[in-house]
Amino acid sequence: MRSQDLEEMRRIPFFRSVEPGQVEAMLRGAFLQRFPAHVELIHTGEPADFLHVVVEGTVEMFSVHRDRETTLGVSGPGDSFILAAVLFDRPYLQSARALLASRILMVPADAVRQAFAADAGFARAIAENLALAYRGVIKELKNQKLRSGLERLANWLLTHDAENGSTGHFDFPFDKKVLAARLGMAPEVLSRSFAALGAYHVVVHGPSVVIQDVAALRKLAHPCSTIDGTSL
Repeated sequence: MRSQDLEEMRRIPFFRSVEPGQVEAMLRGAFLQRFPAHVELIHTGEPADFLHVVVEGTVEMFSVHRDRETTLGVSGPGDSFILAAVLFDRPYLQSARALLASRILMVPADAVRQAFAADAGFARAIAENLALAYRGVIKELKNQKLRSGLERLANWLLTHDAENGSTGHFDFPFDKKVLAARLGMAPEVLSRSFAALGAYHVVVHGPSVVIQDVAALRKLAHPCSTIDGTSL
């Protein structure tokens, strides 16, 4: 890894509370790799040899069973995956692929486990990361079980709009097929749902979304802080 890359990696939030010596030890054997879109990074059932941290780009977490495939999550810059498998030296329970051209930091799993045992700051960072991931799973479970597909889509639109400045206009960050899987619906159901949102003044033109009446969409979505977070 080049010296300028090492400086950049030291500033990743995941390493913020870690002793400099431990960061150096982890990065000494790490790799900073660029991957084109659609390349699979890890595969379900494989040993967790590296902790992956997204530096640039977007990564889709997904799983396949027999002839079915579903999206389990989407990770962006600053996110790590799959930490639990690395920490406990277990096989990956899901696969990952780059949705966009991405730059990924790959830290050897042994170095991560050694730092976890030796550095209280890093152990605390890992505990916080795992706790946030657990809360995310609970929120997603509630989202899937307590809402209709149309309500899930409405809340996703509100959340994504808020993340992009609450302008009421944004482009999809990934393919609609990925969004459908992320929301737990078939692509054709997603298309019908978008058509149904026309009554709530949501307009979709190719990759672009325009929310013309946020209040109407919020009335449909009923955003909830214990599902969607405090921003809605």
